[in-house]
Amino acid sequence: MIEWSDEDLMIRDAVRGWIDAEVRPNLDALESGELPPYDLLRGLYKTFGMDELARSSFHSRKEGKERSEGDDRARDGNAAMTMIPVIELSRVAPGLVSAMGVGLGLAAGTIMKRGTPEQKERWALPLLTMEKIGAWAITEPNSGSDAFGGMQSTARKVGDEYVINGSKTFITNGPYADTIVFYAKLDDRPPAPTHHHSNDELRSTPDGDARDREILTFVLDKGMPGLEQSKPLRKMGLHSSPTGELFLNDVRAGADRLLAAGEGSGKESAKQNFVTERAGVAAMALGVIEECLKLSVEYARTRELWGQRIGDFQLIQLKLAKMEVARLNVQNLVFRHIEMQRAGRAPTLAEASAMKLYSAQAASEVAQEAVQLFGGNGYMSEYRVEQLARDAKSFQIYAGTDEIQVTHIARDLLSR
Repeated sequence: MIEWSDEDLMIRDAVRGWIDAEVRPNLDALESGELPPYDLLRGLYKTFGMDELARSSFHSRKEGKERSEGDDRARDGNAAMTMIPVIELSRVAPGLVSAMGVGLGLAAGTIMKRGTPEQKERWALPLLTMEKIGAWAITEPNSGSDAFGGMQSTARKVGDEYVINGSKTFITNGPYADTIVFYAKLDDRPPAPTHHHSNDELRSTPDGDARDREILTFVLDKGMPGLEQSKPLRKMGLHSSPTGELFLNDVRAGADRLLAAGEGSGKESAKQNFVTERAGVAAMALGVIEECLKLSVEYARTRELWGQRIGDFQLIQLKLAKMEVARLNVQNLVFRHIEMQRAGRAPTLAEASAMKLYSAQAASEVAQEAVQLFGGNGYMSEYRVEQLARDAKSFQIYAGTDEIQVTHIARDLLSR
């Protein structure tokens, strides 16, 4: 794939028109946190029939229908259809993509990969149609990049239920989520005879290394006793994507809430999601780069200094040229990912990490250069490159920092 098809461009223009009409006028309200993004995202889904498409696709898989040649063509179209809204939304409000992607790709995706048919029907379908909002809770205050080893949230089997304790932070959609996919370590020590156990005891217990305990994955619902969802946290960028904390105090979850019980699949489930999330960052980065380049070219054509437009100065031309190189490179990564989807192949963790590392750095550098090109105006929110620069920085942190991407790529190379 070397360019968008005519059909792709028609979809892009339709999505772009919807964004211009529905999202751009609400940017200030999204940035201030006054307007949560979910009604806008539901509007996108309804306008383009994505909710009905998700519903029919879900029921087709449920009924085990054989895939036909027509289904293959539909899958080819869907590969681009999933990327184009991500790119276009990221040109205006990348946080909308984070809010949408976590609910669909991570929360619903985990349930679809690891859940029973009943669990999929109960929790995944309402997430896939955007009827409900999903969160994916793995990061903790004291773990960060050491997500598995440093995890302190615990789940103890008590009768037919699990009792879950712990906290999570930096959880996208956390404040508003209806459905939460929650990761916790199995605490299978014998019960303490005199007092309630604590997470500190789990970390220091001599009967095995707590770092290596089995990771369990649960589906929790808003309003469960003992589950507290914080207000949105204030952060540098991605203001249109609410982020919060979760606190669990003796939350009781039945076995029906446990995904892939007994398979020790919590870590594998999370790793698969890292691949999905990291590959998706390339499309987000492309949207930011395209918008920054468009705004910068327009500004370089119209802004005049010393009697000539600034686009005639070589230092400005160098900035624009580097932005175009970044755009081409990241676009090629996105095209490659679409081709892999069409071929039925998922990128490896190392490939997804490489895509994310390069794309995130490219988007952040392009956005910073756009601010510099605009000068004092670039530092003002009115000119929009300021917001995009703040938003792009997040690409180098979430879904694994740049440093973690380097580690995953290098480990793969050294293991060959």
